[in-house]
Amino acid sequence: MESNKSEAAPLHLAQPLRRGLLERLFKLSLHGTTVRTELIAGLTTFITMAYIIFVNPNIMADAGIDHGAAFVATCIAAALGCLLMGLYANWPVGLAPGMGLNAFFTYTVVGTMGYSWQTALGAVFISGVLFMILTLSRVREWLLNSIPVSLRFAMGAGVGLFLGVIGLKTSGIIVASPATLIKLGNLRDPAPLLAAVCFLLIAVLSYHRVFGAILISIIAVTAAGWGLGIVQYGGVFSTPPSLAPTWLAMDVAGVFNVSMISVVLAFLFVHMFDTAGTLMGVAQRANLVNADGRIENLSRALKADSASSVFGAMVGVPPVTSYVESAAGVAAGGRTGLTAVTVGLLFVAAMFFAPLAGMIPAYATAGALIYVAMLMMGGMAHINWDEATDSIPAIVTMIMMPLTFSVADGIALGFISYVALKAGTGKHREISVSLWVLCAIFIAKFIFL
Repeated sequence: MESNKSEAAPLHLAQPLRRGLLERLFKLSLHGTTVRTELIAGLTTFITMAYIIFVNPNIMADAGIDHGAAFVATCIAAALGCLLMGLYANWPVGLAPGMGLNAFFTYTVVGTMGYSWQTALGAVFISGVLFMILTLSRVREWLLNSIPVSLRFAMGAGVGLFLGVIGLKTSGIIVASPATLIKLGNLRDPAPLLAAVCFLLIAVLSYHRVFGAILISIIAVTAAGWGLGIVQYGGVFSTPPSLAPTWLAMDVAGVFNVSMISVVLAFLFVHMFDTAGTLMGVAQRANLVNADGRIENLSRALKADSASSVFGAMVGVPPVTSYVESAAGVAAGGRTGLTAVTVGLLFVAAMFFAPLAGMIPAYATAGALIYVAMLMMGGMAHINWDEATDSIPAIVTMIMMPLTFSVADGIALGFISYVALKAGTGKHREISVSLWVLCAIFIAKFIFL
């Protein structure tokens, strides 16, 4: 009897001890949550954003980066970002390489402008460092407040259009045409047909709030391709591929070129506004707003996000950013950094699924790109369509991103048109000092480069 009691005592104390550690780290009771709720919320967030471990390596491979290394880099960068957000900022937000930013990296900076992917990574690193500097100073608030609201939302919607065109082009739903520039592809071919099916399946499942709709659809269409004999089975589990091809491969010196200014600014602006919007939206849903309207640990969350981009460039991915899919975990009850830590650990585990990631065809991820693109275009609802000097520059920004195949050029043309219209209609008081400066930089870029 005595020995049984003595053996039971340590087991009885172990659970409160673990709860005490997690309580001190994440202040669970203060946020009205439990370990179980946070773990479920973390799993929910991971499932909703896990598509990035299939989509990002495919996009990075188009830039000439080794697919296996890109897969591991995606998982490591996402894991580091999530752990930093959870342990430092105590926010229930998942991070990973940003959609849209990865397309800009590959198809504009490398594909259209002709820079090496190493130089593009250098631009990501510099933009991340600038974001950190802005976050540590009051310049961030000044810059955020000085950029017109219409242009902020237009940038997000424009990146969505850009992403959508890439998805349509990659899948073969649209193809080049000498007569009309683009035209509808052959929908009798398996690839464009399966991409369209993937998109529609995601939309239907998302409408019915099916858990992990994007991931389920990608895997389902890949299975269909396997059944048709156009996907080769390569296994599911393996030792993670080597990170050596991308580890510290960034070329920072190559960024110090006048023509790279717009690239760095594009990475910086899109990342900064996307992050700010995501974090503020998640903060409202997670009850992280104090009675006086201040958002708890917002500065730490921004620092964690910006630092994650710097680390991401070091391992070999485009800017790492906060994911709006984190709202799914918050809806499941996530309130603290334990949710983000859970997401990070699941990304670490995902590194052992490299064969599965290698099997996912481009048309399956293209369906996801098209769906995510349409979600990103939701920001158009916040543009003031009744004021032409706001709406016209917003339209220029949105339309010119896909038509020039460049996020940077779209932003530049949008800023120039905004300043020109405001100045030309006698509304020069609405033009901030930073806008005048940026407009001058962008005009100089088009004249001299």
